[in-house]
This record gives sequence, structure tokens and C-alpha cells, in this order.
Amino acid sequence: MSEENNQEAQQPVFAIQKIYVKDVSLEAPNTPQVFIDDQPEFNIQFRNSARGFDNGFYEVSLTVTAEAKSAERSVFLVEATQAGLFQIENVPMEEMDPLLGIGAPSILFPYLRETISDLTTRAGFPPLLLQPINFEAIYLQQRAQQAAQASEANAQTTH
Repeated sequence: MSEENNQEAQQPVFAIQKIYVKDVSLEAPNTPQVFIDDQPEFNIQFRNSARGFDNGFYEVSLTVTAEAKSAERSVFLVEATQAGLFQIENVPMEEMDPLLGIGAPSILFPYLRETISDLTTRAGFPPLLLQPINFEAIYLQQRAQQAAQASEANAQTTH
């Protein structure tokens, strides 16, 4: 019986405790003139981060900055950080990085997408619908870049 309880205690835990907007900003400095301009060009950038706490909780945040310009005039600039508080326990260390870099951002992205769409609509613009993101591909690309930088640094120190 105690062996059974011990196995239950060692089961991995990945639980969403809270999903929330951590930061939001919207600027539309050239309204209403921009409403009659041509179709704007967009520049969209993403970043994510994670930080742990001592008690098995992790905050993962996904930030998007989207800027729309038309004829070198700012149409709007919107930035939002969607975050989540996750309880993660009994997960092997080699699985933590992918969980925080792929799993949690994949959960947060639909909420971030809705926040950005809602903000641009409230500002009087058509909704900005963010295209789906393959967080696994981004994660693997970042790991490959880190490995290349590490091998380059090792090569430089040996010469």
C-alpha cells in the first residue's frame, strides 16, 4: 500500500493555475487620418520567457509587439504580454525546458491572439489575427543556434 502511495506522489504534475494578461499597450497616434490611408504594412515580433518559484510554480509569459505603418506613418502599435501560472512537479529536468518553451506557450497563444484581435478592433481597426506559431520549431531552432554558438566559442578558446 505504501508503494502505491509513493508512486502516486511521484506522478508528474502539469497544471494551469491561472492565465492572465500581464501587460497591454495600444497606441494609435495618427487617427483618424490613418483610417483613410492605404493598407498598412505589419511588423510582428514575439518573445517568451519563463521563471520559476521555490514551490513548484512557474510563470511563463508570451509577448507580442505588432506595429502597423502606412506611408511611414504609424497606424498603430500594440503590445501585449499574456502570462500563465503553472504548477509543475516531478517532471525530469531534461523535460522542463521543452515544457516551458513549447508546451506552456502553446497554451497561452490562443489567449494572446484574442487579446491582440480585441485591442485592434477596439481601436477602430480590423482585427489583427496572428497566424499560428510552431513553438516546437522555434524551440529547436534556438537550441541549434545555442549549440552552434557553444561549439564556435569552444573552437575559439582552443586556438
